[in-house]
Amino acid sequence: MTTAVLAEPGPDCPLCPRLVAFRETWRAREPAWHNAPVPAFLPAGASPDSVRLLIVGLAPGLRGANRTGRPFTGDYAGNLLYSTLIRFGFARGIFEARPDDSLALIGTAIVNAVRCVPPENKPTPAEINTCRAFLAPATTSSFPNLRAIVTLGAIAHQSTIKALGGRVAASPFKHGAQYELDRIGIFPSYHCSRYNTNTGVLTEEMFVDVFRSVAEFLGG
Repeated sequence: MTTAVLAEPGPDCPLCPRLVAFRETWRAREPAWHNAPVPAFLPAGASPDSVRLLIVGLAPGLRGANRTGRPFTGDYAGNLLYSTLIRFGFARGIFEARPDDSLALIGTAIVNAVRCVPPENKPTPAEINTCRAFLAPATTSSFPNLRAIVTLGAIAHQSTIKALGGRVAASPFKHGAQYELDRIGIFPSYHCSRYNTNTGVLTEEMFVDVFRSVAEFLGG
């Protein structure tokens, strides 16, 4: 995992006071956890030119990425996401829910719209807007061969559209839809959270179908 090609918030990023206070509370409770902005997960040792697919999530989970320091690692959402990426050749290795496992991304990067864990997993509009300064380079300048973006949930989708300079009304969030903006295919999906899968909002088949469409769009 490397973060050299992206502008990343520092471990003590002061931009969102509410998130800072929440972070400090958990640093005191769990000093061995990451408890800092979670950096993008990129293909190990690969050039940014290799990234053709970007996955945008909402924010780190408290006991997931906030604990481990890697997106979608340590809670249920990663199980479905990484098994699907492996299935379609966007990752290889074995996902063991820890950042030192053998999982490696292939031509894919993963980032959250909000880099710090928010209370109750609910960032405020101001926090989403502030953190877009770190999302925007990932959707525009950092990956010159970026061809497709999967947005996980409405907030991630809307922030990504804005980061690309688009209008949310012209590309509304709808699971399984496909848009094109600035020559990049946008594929919105319900978030792969345990809540969504337990309630039937998202099934594994629905999620796999989104990535099947992405794979077809990228040429197999």
